[in-house]
Amino acid sequence: MDNHRFLWIAPSWIVAFSAKRIAWHILLFLSAIAPRAAYGQVSYSIAEEMAKGSFVGNIAQDLGLDLKRLKSGKARIYTTDSTEYIELNRERGVLVIKERIDRESLCGQTTPCALHFQIILENPMELYRVTVEIVDVNDNAPTFKNNEKRFEISESAVIGSKFVLEKAMDLDIGTNGLQSYTLNPTDNFVLKLHNQADGSKKVEMLLQKPLDREKEENMALLLTAMDGGDPLMSGTVQISITVLDINDNAPVFSKSVYKSIIAENSPKGTLVTSVSASDADKGGNGEVSYLISNTLDGVSELFHIKENGDVILEGKIDYEAAKFYQIDIEAVDNGGLSDSSRLIVDVTDVNDNSPVINVVSKSTSINEDSATNTIVAMISVDDPDSDTNGQVHCGINDNIPFTIKSTSNGFYSIVTDSALDRETDSEYNITLMCSDEGVPSLSSNITLKLQITDVNDNAPLFQKSSYEASIVENNSPGLSVFAVRAVDADWKQNARVSYILDESVINGVAISSYVSVNAESGVIHAVRSFDYEQIKDFQFRVRAQDGGSPPLSSNVSVKIIIQDQNDNVPQILYPVQTSSSAVAEIVPRSADIGYLVTKVVAVDVDSGQNAWLSYKLQKATDRALFEVGAQNGEIRTIRQVTDKDAVKQKLTVVVEDNGQPSRSATVNVNVALADSFPEMLSEFTEFTHDKEYNDNLTFYLVLALAVVSFLFIVSIIAILSVKCYRWRRERMFYKSNGQLPVIPYYPPLYADVGGTGTLQHVYNYEHYRTTDSRKSDMKYVRPCNQSILSLDNTDIQTLPHAHSEKLIDDSGDQVRSLYYFSPFRVTKM
Repeated sequence: MDNHRFLWIAPSWIVAFSAKRIAWHILLFLSAIAPRAAYGQVSYSIAEEMAKGSFVGNIAQDLGLDLKRLKSGKARIYTTDSTEYIELNRERGVLVIKERIDRESLCGQTTPCALHFQIILENPMELYRVTVEIVDVNDNAPTFKNNEKRFEISESAVIGSKFVLEKAMDLDIGTNGLQSYTLNPTDNFVLKLHNQADGSKKVEMLLQKPLDREKEENMALLLTAMDGGDPLMSGTVQISITVLDINDNAPVFSKSVYKSIIAENSPKGTLVTSVSASDADKGGNGEVSYLISNTLDGVSELFHIKENGDVILEGKIDYEAAKFYQIDIEAVDNGGLSDSSRLIVDVTDVNDNSPVINVVSKSTSINEDSATNTIVAMISVDDPDSDTNGQVHCGINDNIPFTIKSTSNGFYSIVTDSALDRETDSEYNITLMCSDEGVPSLSSNITLKLQITDVNDNAPLFQKSSYEASIVENNSPGLSVFAVRAVDADWKQNARVSYILDESVINGVAISSYVSVNAESGVIHAVRSFDYEQIKDFQFRVRAQDGGSPPLSSNVSVKIIIQDQNDNVPQILYPVQTSSSAVAEIVPRSADIGYLVTKVVAVDVDSGQNAWLSYKLQKATDRALFEVGAQNGEIRTIRQVTDKDAVKQKLTVVVEDNGQPSRSATVNVNVALADSFPEMLSEFTEFTHDKEYNDNLTFYLVLALAVVSFLFIVSIIAILSVKCYRWRRERMFYKSNGQLPVIPYYPPLYADVGGTGTLQHVYNYEHYRTTDSRKSDMKYVRPCNQSILSLDNTDIQTLPHAHSEKLIDDSGDQVRSLYYFSPFRVTKM
């Protein structure tokens, strides 16, 4: 530190002093500017009354700290006192004066006078003790309690008579404190000082020349008190003396020093002790009165002395404020003679102060994955009581993952001692309890609230291990099917769940073409309309993913079942209905009751009860002749055929499913009642054809039209090919002596139809065709017996446009023949 700083700290010191005094100031200066650092503690010395912003010390340099560390650690000053005289400049790393420091107000007569505080840094937490000693400057002059002191002195006062004068009080200490007294004039009196054990001086005025009331009845003296400061400061009191007649004996105390002990917080009126002084004079000159002569230390407000010498407690005393009191007592007789004594009152401590808990630093939150021994708070605890009453023990509440550790005298740290889990406990109320060892013990407590910050350590969990839902077919696209739900035990963003559809393929189609999932709600929507007849059910997986970093996720399997709806009408497989032909079943008039006329075969592509079919006869030429099996669709006779029954019988059969609502289809069955084939033919052409159209057969009609067109083209090509072939053959015939070639005839063969088809038996087919331009309609005729089937080729050729198909039952019991009309004419080969 350079001399410039020295001049700035204490400019009043550089005055011409003696060599010894200059050397003392230099030593004081060196002690003020040389900081001492040991075990994290730094000391400075500064003069009182320095201006705000004055430099105290470079704390960063003296503690070996980087300015960046001061800023990042949010360095600050912590003091248990509410008044902060020193502040920290983090930008410069220095300590400066924050408030004007008056050593006398701060410490009184206590020496040395020092400020004690701590420098606190965070992240990590560090604590450094700082002591700033306040050096006294001469800013207070000696003062007297009263401006005037009056004495009544008998003229008979002997040489050497003592008169106790009022002591001056100087708030400064050391050299700046009270140093000397002077008395003027000194014609009759001289000043005498007596050093006392506490370092103060007892001031007495001694009579050195007899008084003569007749020469001078009233006298005025000036007592001056001076300190040793620079510049020198002083205070005065006027002494007025009235000379009385003879009173030649002064009071005398029984002891020069009295001692007493009293407990703090004693009630007002408590007797401290009793003092006594005696006066050898008689009468009024021997009557003694007592008074307390303390001036500026407040003792006269705390204690009162009665006329009999009893010292009574008048105010409240506190051990923590003062551990003892020195009371100056005077005994004065009526002649003005007096004596003085001192009463020393020791104050004993009572456990009347609870421990004072101060939070130096604390964390309001901590991550749940924080390591053990992480500091969450630093606490300072102080008990103003002494000895055992001031010994403090601290602890925290049980069953929490924290413990308390003592770091230094009066300082504690609260640290974690086990793993934290926010999902178990999201916050803790840490109650710190401190109690002293007094009897009875006093205690204090504070509660710190600590939030546990969430870490993404929990994956979302679905409420079910798998989900299954159903949807009715023919749904509208976008329909909400159901919702999956996952819960994440974490908090806020870490618990925000998003739902994602895992990509997969069903029947070669991406699952996203079937369903979608709402990322926020988990609601699953159908993307398309489903058809039960195409897909019965399908499975996919949904992933729930949280919003943590990195995110955690879990999967769940979802099965969607398509429910059937009655959306298909029954399809008639047999008998086949076309717009260009009519079907006729031949029933012989000799048929027995229960004769099987035909069987209506139908299917329904729906499932369950939607595909359960029932058959009933809707219309009939003669309802009393036929019936339909409700379950199997078989049309049978229910009575014998009579001659009165019409040859032409038309039946309408309704096929109905069991859906809600039900759907149905109808089929017309034409029946010819005839015993012979010619009889049947006579009525055959007179059948009327009902043209009933079914919207569901439109597709088949279009397909049939396309097939017929294709066959027509193939037929044309075939005819042309045959004509070319015959033309070539005829030419070959003429070239080979005119002989006709022999062309073998092979009847067409048809594959057997399994018993599981629409017919109950397996039939073989033989086809015959005749042509007649007059008839172009096709009819189906059933012969009444086997003999009708024995038609030779000539009989067949006589039928106009007839094409015969012979159906032979595999059991040989029943034979049927069908006849078709065709534009082609077949000749016998």
